[in-house]
Amino acid sequence: MNFYHDKAIVESVTIGRDTRVWAFSHIMKGAVIGEECNIGEHCFIESEVILGDRVTVKNGISIWNGIEIGNDVFLGPHMVFTNDLLPRSKNHNFKLKRTYVREGASIGANVTLLCGISIGKYSMIGAGSVVTKDVADFSLVYGNPARHSGFICKCGEKLNFNENKTECKCGISFSLKDENVYIKNEN
Repeated sequence: MNFYHDKAIVESVTIGRDTRVWAFSHIMKGAVIGEECNIGEHCFIESEVILGDRVTVKNGISIWNGIEIGNDVFLGPHMVFTNDLLPRSKNHNFKLKRTYVREGASIGANVTLLCGISIGKYSMIGAGSVVTKDVADFSLVYGNPARHSGFICKCGEKLNFNENKTECKCGISFSLKDENVYIKNEN
């Protein structure tokens, strides 16, 4: 059963079961929200947004048209999405730039994402980072601009590779090839 706080504005009819929307949040008509999502207070979700299942949207986040978020994504408090590389008031030549946040990604508090990029599966972006380019699957990035600082497991532990392979203490085995991480064996 869904929960909508009485001070939330929920105009979309495409919201999955067991999703919660807290006070002072606005979900526009046309937005697609998956199952078991949690939309914190003071959030805004525009009409062409797609959120997967089990997405956590912490307080104070605006999600604009052109943004697609996969399953099991965590969006930290007050992180910022953009959707225009040349923003100007009353711009009649607005060109929407799509941004994708892939399954399992975690984005820290106060992160800013430049539009037109893809955030890889199970990647993690450190708090306060400014992300200006694509983030690879399982990559750990942080800083301004955000830079690659290692790889991370699905469980959130940092991975340490030896001869291009590793096994996380959670039991998942990984291989590293051409600067990309692949799951070899998942228990």
